[in-house]
Amino acid sequence: MFSLPILAALAVVAVVTSFVSGIFGMAGGMLLIGFLLILLPVPVAMVFHGVIQIAANGWRAWLWRHHVRWSVVLQFGTGAGASLVVFSFFDFVPPKSMVLIAVGVTPFIALAVPQRIAPNIERGGQAFLAGAIGGAIQLVSGVTGPLLDIFYVRTGMTRQVNVATKAAAQVLGHLTKVIYFAAVIEGPAGRDPEQWLVMGFAAAFAVLGTTLSRNFLDRMSDKQFYHWTRRVILALGAVYVGQGVWMMVNS
Repeated sequence: MFSLPILAALAVVAVVTSFVSGIFGMAGGMLLIGFLLILLPVPVAMVFHGVIQIAANGWRAWLWRHHVRWSVVLQFGTGAGASLVVFSFFDFVPPKSMVLIAVGVTPFIALAVPQRIAPNIERGGQAFLAGAIGGAIQLVSGVTGPLLDIFYVRTGMTRQVNVATKAAAQVLGHLTKVIYFAAVIEGPAGRDPEQWLVMGFAAAFAVLGTTLSRNFLDRMSDKQFYHWTRRVILALGAVYVGQGVWMMVNS
């Protein structure tokens, strides 16, 4: 299933996507899920994506651990766990076209929220709400970074605090996704040792990409960080919406 060229491509993608996320706090996950959906069925792709993202986000949170707002992370994890409990009553596995469209529209939904009513993840209860909403979207699209960014834009966080807190919270979000989709994978696919070894292989390269990104984030200003993040996310979103619609029309 995993030939040498595919393993090489997976290693490169893991490095590049974690590098991108290490700089912008997101976007890499969108790239990664698009690549994995080319190779794998949705449940397996979601588990692969979750494991790789846990490694990348976990290492990013560790590198910036002194900047993490742990109260936000704890509330976010509780909200994500609540979504997992609700979804566990349904064995819902979205088609690939729905995943791609859901991934693509999230940054546009985030952009559509007027800044005057944008939530603030540091205010009471809003981190739990972000976790609950993000957890639900995580189980449909696999990524939540662009939509969750609306909870961060009014906080006044520095880029380091933004990236660190988001990374720590996303570890918990991706963990719920791995638990959910590992349970719904049918047949021997979920018990294949080769797949778990390949996940570990890719996770190691994700850690490498995260490490390489640190100096780049240090060199950016907060203004550059927020300026480029929006543009990168919207460009990726447009591509995925188009791809998902094309797949739906031609299915």
